[in-house]
Amino acid sequence: MSLDFLKQFTYPQHTHDPHAPALDVQDLVVRYEAFVALDHVTFQMAPQQKVAVVGPNGAGKSTLFKTISGIIKPTSGKIRIFGEPPGGHICIAYVPQRSQIDWGFPATVADVVMMGRSGKIGLFRWPSSQDWAVVQEALELVGMAHLRDRQIGELSGGQQQRVFLARALAQEAELLLLDEPFTGLDAPSQQAILDLLDLVQARGVTSLVSTHDLDLAAQHFDRMMLLNRRVVAYGPPQQVFTPEALLQAYGGRVHSLKFQTEPEALILADTCCEGPDEHRWKRET
Repeated sequence: MSLDFLKQFTYPQHTHDPHAPALDVQDLVVRYEAFVALDHVTFQMAPQQKVAVVGPNGAGKSTLFKTISGIIKPTSGKIRIFGEPPGGHICIAYVPQRSQIDWGFPATVADVVMMGRSGKIGLFRWPSSQDWAVVQEALELVGMAHLRDRQIGELSGGQQQRVFLARALAQEAELLLLDEPFTGLDAPSQQAILDLLDLVQARGVTSLVSTHDLDLAAQHFDRMMLLNRRVVAYGPPQQVFTPEALLQAYGGRVHSLKFQTEPEALILADTCCEGPDEHRWKRET
């Protein structure tokens, strides 16, 4: 068996530039024939930042995540993760929307978390006792150790998200991409995920998270990206959630109305995968 044959099954070990941004996206375009999914998207994330991506349905949020993780090849533009191009990074943990995951797959909670160790273990090797110890520690950190032998499809939505965060911890991920992790979860489950994002941030992980909940994003994330195929606004919430930016991103779904308690307010009605969401912001004068 030749060395070249084995190389195609090994995981490339990218060397990180300690002075590079955790994520650097420059002039990114993704086109499907005549349809432009992402239009010259440019932004940077510093290590250990926590950024929320918000925007209407069809804004390109999932496409952005898949392109950063290397699943989709961009039409043009540049992506660098700690100074290296996408593809083959074992430091990236990507969790797609729950609707895209086969929850009937016959794997236990511990099995799913161990999958995060595959890049560390390598090909043709069985997990060691040390690998299982890492899995156990990750499960304990997210409060799921008591369900380690449960089939993944038997868990609630919030529990499933915690298992995937445990997998990211076991993987020793440095960049975490979560696509709509709060969708369909009740308030306590959402708060549990937010607490875990704070935990991984304290451990040095950079997180990019998409959500339809603008209020949640504004309260719990360092920076916001307002996306509608292009970056409409990027920065702290108070700079991103302006009437002008919201109108650019959401168009006719933003309405300026007057209330007795709030003389000038913005109402955003956006239909996401779980039904209509309404948000209100007071217009600062």
